Amino acid sequence: MQKKALIVGISGVIGRALAEKLLADGWQVTGLSRGRGAVPADCTSLTADLTDAAAVNEALKSEKPDALFFSVWARQENEKANIRVNGAMVKNVIDALGERLAGAKKYGYRWSVHRPHSIIGYALGNAMNMGQTLAVYATLCREKGWPFIFPGSPEQWNGVSDVTDAGLLAEQLSWAAVSDGGANEDFNAVNGDVFRWNWLWPRLAAYFGIEAAAFPASMMPLEGRMQEAQAAWTEIADKYQLAESDIGKLASWWHTDADLGRPMEAFADMSKSRKAGFTGYRSTLDSFTALFDRLKAENIIPR
Repeated sequence: MQKKALIVGISGVIGRALAEKLLADGWQVTGLSRGRGAVPADCTSLTADLTDAAAVNEALKSEKPDALFFSVWARQENEKANIRVNGAMVKNVIDALGERLAGAKKYGYRWSVHRPHSIIGYALGNAMNMGQTLAVYATLCREKGWPFIFPGSPEQWNGVSDVTDAGLLAEQLSWAAVSDGGANEDFNAVNGDVFRWNWLWPRLAAYFGIEAAAFPASMMPLEGRMQEAQAAWTEIADKYQLAESDIGKLASWWHTDADLGRPMEAFADMSKSRKAGFTGYRSTLDSFTALFDRLKAENIIPR
């Protein structure tokens, strides 16, 4: 029988990639979200405020999925509030499904946790989207003559790093939902290669036909330099007849600054996942260029 998936946060960078993967594998997919972003084609869409237990219960009253995927996060003013609000959203969904989730006794079903690094994928209006932010930044630099300056720390520029392709994460999530090796475990989820930003940055610049600026003497975060970005993007969108003129739906300066501003190397080991049976891999440069190609194809950035 056709398996049924419920993806919470289906319009985000993870949820969208997962929906596309599950649909390709023959699943029936329903998405629950706040209704602020587009849901992938061929998915059933449900909307609710995830912090409202009654609203979530009403939205899910007829749902009986074989697998629940939770891929949403709401930024709060501090980590204590993050835990309180986001933990409550998870609880509201699980409580609403109760014994209907895979027909199991309440809270008796299998689970898995997946820990990505910075995610590279396609989703409009998503706050955690470094790849899309860098595409917009590079486009602004090309069109306005701005220098393409790396906005992060010396440790990130010179140190070893990795990222997570949203498609790779979707493959791991799909695998864990049906594989014995994926049951009741937590896994890292990264591409499987490592790189240094001082190697990758000029290659991203070359894709857009621009030169990478020299590494600055002090950090130059994007959020402090992008005050003119909305006006410039409106002009670019009009010039090329782009699909989205609101730069706030495309770029997340603060989040990319956080990703690239870490004061240490940051990369993850995939050994546990590989030993359990998942051997997915992505080339990071290919992850970026594939995203940029899709943004062009969808008329989000100029061709």
